[in-house]
Amino acid sequence: MRKISIVLITAVLLTSCVSKKKYVALEEQKSELASQLQKTQVENEDLQTKFSQIEARVTEYNSKINNLTDEVGVLTEENHTKFDAVGNKAVVSEKMKVEMRETLSKVSPDVMQYYTTLEDSMNLALSLNLKRFVDTTDLDESDDIAISIDETVVMISISDKMLFNSGSYRISNKADKILQKLADVINSEPSIDVMIEGHTDARTISTAKVTDNWDLSVLRATSVVRKLQKEFDVAPEKLIASGRSSYQPLTDNDTKEGRSRNRRTRIVLLPNIDKFFALMGSKQE
Repeated sequence: MRKISIVLITAVLLTSCVSKKKYVALEEQKSELASQLQKTQVENEDLQTKFSQIEARVTEYNSKINNLTDEVGVLTEENHTKFDAVGNKAVVSEKMKVEMRETLSKVSPDVMQYYTTLEDSMNLALSLNLKRFVDTTDLDESDDIAISIDETVVMISISDKMLFNSGSYRISNKADKILQKLADVINSEPSIDVMIEGHTDARTISTAKVTDNWDLSVLRATSVVRKLQKEFDVAPEKLIASGRSSYQPLTDNDTKEGRSRNRRTRIVLLPNIDKFFALMGSKQE
């Protein structure tokens, strides 16, 4: 019995001794793992910081790229709208020149050989389109109405006997038909401004309401402008009223027929070049 007890005690002591060593080893392993975990956490925090910095730099670069793209777009648009002077009349942008070339491409080479400058080309392009524009209207020419084209403007001359009573600036009722047609022409073409010019003969006039021919010519022009605006819905910002008195006669004032020709109202259709070519471009699409 004594031998068996000694053996058991020795076995227990040996077993206790092995378990303690394992415990110490595990503790060391745990400490090492904790140290590695802490190191990994620190490294992860460093990586997160660096990643955030990289993200910020990427955002900054993208912003710069977008800004450069916008600047390129602005510069491109500025280049398209850069204007070249055309004589002393107007300026033409690159975009407008492209649209002019499109119009002029339909012109015979035999005709184009006489148009060598930008100003010539602009006048030809405008004339072609203005002629086409007038040809589609229902303003019939007669002895009392004359339509002519001078380079970039259309002029419609209307005898005063169709609009006014003699020596008066009040519009007669018989003028409604011609003014309605005129308003239809103006309202159908958004790219033009319209100047209404009053012209008289050389006989002097002086009444309680009209001082002289200057006065009469201006009053007649403003009467037409007001009628076009108020009764025929022409936009007032498109209208210009002017008086020429007797100083731009068509013929001499020595005869009754000559004076009758000189008494007239001239409607001058003035194309807004930017709007005109923009409209040309949209119609060609």
